[in-house]
Amino acid sequence: MAQMVKFKIVLLGCLTFAISCQNQKNDMSKTEAPVAKKVPKELVKHDDVRVDNYYWMNDREDQEVIAHLEKENAYYAEMTRHTKDFQSSLFEEMKSRIKEDDSSVPYKQNGYWYITRYEVGKEYPVYSRKKESLDAEEEILFDCNVLAEGHEFFNLSSFSISPDNTLAAFSVDTVSRRKYTLQIKNLITGELLPDKVDNTSGNSVWADDNTTIFYSKQDDVTLRSDKIFKHKLGDAEDTLVYNEEDETFGAYVYKSKSKKYIIIASYSTLTTEFRTLKASDPNGEFKVFSPRTRGLEYGISHYENDFYVLTNKDGATNFKLMKVAEGDTAAENWKEFIPHRADVLLEGMDIFKEFYVLSERKNGLNEIKIVRWDGSDSYYLPFDNETYTANATTNPDFDTEILRYRYNSMVTPSSIIDFNMKTQEKEIKKEQEVLGGEFDKENYIEKRIWAPARDGAKVPMSIVYHKDTKLDGNVPILQYAYGSYGATIDPYFSTVRLSLLDRGFVYALAHVRGGQYLGRPWYEDGKLLKKKNTFNDFVDCSKYLISENYTNPEHLYAMGGSAGGLLMGAVVNMAPELYNGIVASVPFVDVVTTMLDDSIPLTTGEYDEWGNPNKKEYYDYMKSYSPYDQVAAKGYPNMLVTSGLHDSQVQYFEPAKWVAKLRDIKTDDNILLFDINMDTGHGGASGRFESLKEVAKEYAFLLDLEGKID
Repeated sequence: MAQMVKFKIVLLGCLTFAISCQNQKNDMSKTEAPVAKKVPKELVKHDDVRVDNYYWMNDREDQEVIAHLEKENAYYAEMTRHTKDFQSSLFEEMKSRIKEDDSSVPYKQNGYWYITRYEVGKEYPVYSRKKESLDAEEEILFDCNVLAEGHEFFNLSSFSISPDNTLAAFSVDTVSRRKYTLQIKNLITGELLPDKVDNTSGNSVWADDNTTIFYSKQDDVTLRSDKIFKHKLGDAEDTLVYNEEDETFGAYVYKSKSKKYIIIASYSTLTTEFRTLKASDPNGEFKVFSPRTRGLEYGISHYENDFYVLTNKDGATNFKLMKVAEGDTAAENWKEFIPHRADVLLEGMDIFKEFYVLSERKNGLNEIKIVRWDGSDSYYLPFDNETYTANATTNPDFDTEILRYRYNSMVTPSSIIDFNMKTQEKEIKKEQEVLGGEFDKENYIEKRIWAPARDGAKVPMSIVYHKDTKLDGNVPILQYAYGSYGATIDPYFSTVRLSLLDRGFVYALAHVRGGQYLGRPWYEDGKLLKKKNTFNDFVDCSKYLISENYTNPEHLYAMGGSAGGLLMGAVVNMAPELYNGIVASVPFVDVVTTMLDDSIPLTTGEYDEWGNPNKKEYYDYMKSYSPYDQVAAKGYPNMLVTSGLHDSQVQYFEPAKWVAKLRDIKTDDNILLFDINMDTGHGGASGRFESLKEVAKEYAFLLDLEGKID
């Protein structure tokens, strides 16, 4: 009898929960989603007519646009009202794992130790230094918490210290549109000099005379970094030293590690070009290193009387290293130093007095090779798994035998390691602390798996999950990818991700084509007229996770941002039935319209990535996958779309229009939410903790769909 009573109580509890959920769903269904007005606009190209009913949203100064975005935010707030407390607790949970009074490992440059630290309860870093010894008195360079006061957004892009250590040039953005104001601070008195330049791209370098600064400036409309100026302290007018007239190129300026040269870099997706000037001669003329040739990419490092050139010259798809004397640096004079290898991507080079260090990638894995200049010794640093990230970090000192590198994996917190290249001894300078006392790496499993793509390729995925999570076909999986620009998202440790793993989620990082995880050909096979390989790879990875009984469509989720948001838009058009939920952050979804508008930031520089739709072949191909153009009358999964009003990289109106069109056309009753931050841009909130609130929103959305709100 007691068991029967107990059964009835449990049954009653289940019925109560079911009724509560149904009532909650009914209450939510009563909340009407915003319906955007339609103002048909014909867009004609190559005799093809597209009708954009929501083109009117492009004007952020239009109060009707702002009103519509605010309605979307109000709808999001109402539809997620039942998760607000959970979002708050999730935020506190994530925050509690982070050491609030944290600091970086100090590095020494030109007689000073430089430190970045955080203080308890504060959002922004404090930059400081100590002269010669870490026991010396601390000098505060910039307290970003003070500088950020009164601003919803704040970003100190970078700062550059004069050779005599008395002045700092620094750049600040308070709007989140990558428009930086350059200023000069006297580090002896603490005062700001009257010198001030608006609308820079954020980087600057000093000449050896301690009075001349070179900096890059942007086009007012497109935000393309296209001009390099020279500023003399106290002068009212700056001198234009370089103007990048090719609208598909950008430009920036930096100083060689040897400190001998100031270098102007011009870059596009497929081509680079450099100009050099001795830092001791700021009034001299920049000299072209080697004239640009379409398709020729190269980067330069200076050592003694030579330059070392990392390049794809002569068909070196995975890049090789060449050498040329200072006096005559044209490409025809480059001599092979390290040959091209078909199975190894050469990613970078660090130069020291007695050693050089190569950053390589083989079969998707980072490798660090150390070589003596005299050729007497060379070796690789040993790493022992398949889901790690290892790379050289801050190494400004030339005359040292210490290489500083970072290591982490999907279950191993990040470590900063000083490695003695002579003795091969290492010292762990810092291990990332995971506060709370509950984290134990032995509680998590990481591995790499390979999914078959439809064209025969094998697509790697790095996955991680809690050891108590049973891979029984019903486990929730969050599948993430980016897949553009050759950007590789390596497996990495995340304290934030633990909030999903500890609630039974598997996290799967899909290394799809369009990135360079498997070398440069992996990138080439996922761009331009092969872009659909990126989307197909992601879908095929999803199908593999389902067929191999990891999960099923009721528990599979996908996430991506920016170009990864384009990926999300493409896959929900291609295979919406595979996913229960999608999170698309700042998604690039109106591909054709954006790529036809050369007034939009970044457009002209993107032609070598996506193609130029002014050419019919690229127009037709782009249109065939553009998420906004391919929205159809069919069912879509539950979706959360996020954006920022001041985003300069993916304009807010792309996701706004996409959501409006989806609301109008899709045939399902699944959730579709649009959350737009009215104060930020592409990178979201700027504070280290404020950004966690955005992650909490995304995780709450996923966990709510799984019924895991606690």
